[in-house]
Amino acid sequence: MDLTGKIKNLAVDYFSKKITVTLEINEAERFIKGVDELKKLEKLSIIIKPFRKKRSLSANAYFHVLVTKIAEKAGTSKAEAKNLMIGRYGQPELIKGDIAVLKTNVPTDIMYKKEDVHTVAIGRRLEKGKEVVFYRLMRGSHTYDSREMSELIKGTMQEAGDLGIETLTPRELEQIIGKWKPRKEEEK
Repeated sequence: MDLTGKIKNLAVDYFSKKITVTLEINEAERFIKGVDELKKLEKLSIIIKPFRKKRSLSANAYFHVLVTKIAEKAGTSKAEAKNLMIGRYGQPELIKGDIAVLKTNVPTDIMYKKEDVHTVAIGRRLEKGKEVVFYRLMRGSHTYDSREMSELIKGTMQEAGDLGIETLTPRELEQIIGKWKPRKEEEK
């Protein structure tokens, strides 16, 4: 259950040293519907993090439009253009707070054409007479919040502009970035 709200109170049990947290939840009706099942469970996974707006679908669609135009102008595949833009302006994949790195013998000209993984080559070396490449793994744009999507689109717009591709004005860009709706509303 993905909810928003804020911490209202904390209490520490002196003997057990366990903390009781009181939350004020914005989606009360949805929480009430699901809380009975959760109360029956012995253990829950709890993640509390700062709230960030998720990126809008129109912003993601505009990113893909730009990538398609860049690919056409540069004479490359859409997958390769997308990987280059995400590699330059996107967000790294993190595992336990560290940037995820992939070590493989797949050469960059093949890796950058893959559609199921986004990577940036960060190093090479010979191991047992064969070259291995180290890639920084990048998150797909569908996981970005509004700020991250804005950075990706602004960088991609700059590259498109450099190639003579017409792009949105800064005001138009802010409008599509600002049209965020919660995921549940987007799915309706």
